[in-house]
Amino acid sequence: MTDSNEDTEAKTAKPTVSLFITCLVDQFFPNVGEATVKVLRQAGCEVTFDERQTCCGQPTFNTGYREEARALAQRFIEIFESAEYIVAPSGSCTAMVRNFYPELFIDDPEWHKRAVAVSAKTYELSEFLIKIRGVENLGATCEANVTYHDACHLLRELRQREEPRRLIRAVDGIELIEADNCDTCCGFGGTFSVKFPEISGAMLNDKIKGIQRTGAEVVIADDSSCLMQIAGGLSRQGVNVKTMHLAELLVQTDKRDAG
Repeated sequence: MTDSNEDTEAKTAKPTVSLFITCLVDQFFPNVGEATVKVLRQAGCEVTFDERQTCCGQPTFNTGYREEARALAQRFIEIFESAEYIVAPSGSCTAMVRNFYPELFIDDPEWHKRAVAVSAKTYELSEFLIKIRGVENLGATCEANVTYHDACHLLRELRQREEPRRLIRAVDGIELIEADNCDTCCGFGGTFSVKFPEISGAMLNDKIKGIQRTGAEVVIADDSSCLMQIAGGLSRQGVNVKTMHLAELLVQTDKRDAG
């Protein structure tokens, strides 16, 4: 199968990407945001950042506050609808915009049309790199044994399983060791971990056991929310395994950076 003219142009031209940074990255993991910008630039993109952006509305949506979620979605649409591409270092926030914005405005034709248009050009980082830019090897080097955690929304809502793995395997020096429970939930689930802490904790314990069985030095994921949950569990249990966002891995230059 050959690329369409539109796909070919997207892979050869220099697109402008509007970075949707997400709340957790903005507040707690700015290093992930900086790495994402570097990765996108290495992939031949112009990167812009609109400082007016706020939450995509996923926490309110998941908790049942649809009106509040609509207000946040409308703000997001107004800010980002002129973008060429919208890219986020998060499968969960991308899934909110891609899959659930149109649903939020199903009874409002004007806003539904605008929501569909924005959702169609919103991508998670690994998806954008592989499917839109056609980039797999970004020249990163990291001599480490790593394992990968499939974030639920990225895997189940966006159907992205191989894209992040292809990027990981292309890193020089990496050995990817799959956990037997790589695709099970870490127990975070946003407000789920607050409402059901005992269940969340049990799920996290299962996830950590799977990570330990791999013998990996580092666990990689595409969502800072999952990494925050997993890192907390690893720290409390005294498990000497590091956590790293995929974007951070893709800008590594040597083994020391992995530590």
